[in-house]
Amino acid sequence: MTNSSATAQTTLDDVAVLMPAYNGQADVDSTLASFDESALVHVLIVDDGSTPPIVAPTLPNLKIEVLRMAQNGGIERALQTGIDALAQRGFRYAARIDAGDRAVPRRLAKQRAFMEAHPNVAGLGMWTQVVTRAGEPLFMLTPPAEPNAIRRQRFFRSCLAHPSMMLRIDAVRTVGNYRAAYRSAEDLDLFVRLMERYDCANLPELGLFYELNEGGISATKRRRQIGSTLRLQLRYFNVANPYDWLGVAKNLLHLMLPYRTLQRVKRALLMPRASR
Repeated sequence: MTNSSATAQTTLDDVAVLMPAYNGQADVDSTLASFDESALVHVLIVDDGSTPPIVAPTLPNLKIEVLRMAQNGGIERALQTGIDALAQRGFRYAARIDAGDRAVPRRLAKQRAFMEAHPNVAGLGMWTQVVTRAGEPLFMLTPPAEPNAIRRQRFFRSCLAHPSMMLRIDAVRTVGNYRAAYRSAEDLDLFVRLMERYDCANLPELGLFYELNEGGISATKRRRQIGSTLRLQLRYFNVANPYDWLGVAKNLLHLMLPYRTLQRVKRALLMPRASR
């Protein structure tokens, strides 16, 4: 074994994929099978009371643990439990992904290298290709990369794609971990609190294929999610930031538009011109 390959085998020892799951065994299996790294990938599945229980698939180069919750308590509680469990196990970084999504090869290595080089970055996302359940591309999410731009636009657009994020575990716990105060907007709540003390950034390259699932939180709990987002916007509202004003107006519009109509508008605005 060469020195370079020996180094590669240790680069992800302090990283763990954090996946909450409620039923959907097939989606869990396909998502974990998408990871392609040169080093061993550690995975913690938080089974949020699935029936039947989630079973860890046997996959090459993955070491998978399933942490079972006694009953279904929601994604906020599952993520909070997962972060605490990873801290107890000595991991420094949690790489988020959701069942049904797919990772781009070497996503974890790229994110970890960036975060090692930028110690004040507590959360790092990547560009995201939104796809149908069948894997057909719909549109790309290409948010800003720089922390200051993300801070300015945090309430106007989805600057940080939650399933693409790598999180610094100690920073997440320092600001209070995931919490259920803003149900269905637990990711934005966490990111806002992180950005009060640290930076959040994006790698401006594709890192995730995000499955647009009409059975997911954004569809089935949409009004609750919008309500939680509005409460966050009002709590952290900056009158000098025009993006905060635009963000409130945008969310009020979302309340009025049906979910399917909103998705059609997004596709029309974000779909590449060549494919129209």
